[in-house]
Amino acid sequence: MKSISAVELQEKIKNGEKVHIIDVREDVEVAEGKIPEAKHIPLGDIPNSLEKLDKNKHYYMVCRSGGRSSSACEFLINQGYNVTNMTGGMLAWQGEIE
Repeated sequence: MKSISAVELQEKIKNGEKVHIIDVREDVEVAEGKIPEAKHIPLGDIPNSLEKLDKNKHYYMVCRSGGRSSSACEFLINQGYNVTNMTGGMLAWQGEIE
């Protein structure tokens, strides 16, 4: 599975790259804040939301710490999607962990 750090993803956004980010956290977590460009699809909804995703696009998967997004990546890879897990999740994005 491909992975990217929060810093690397922030650099891509800062450099103007078009990125497709999927936040798989629950509603209450997303209500506390999310990456502005991210689309919210809770992990449990991913299997029933495949029509919202384009197999021709590359997606960066995000959760709180990287575990749920890793699970989402595994599932989507098996469905033929091109995905990358953001390691450390929103904790790393917000600078709470390295």
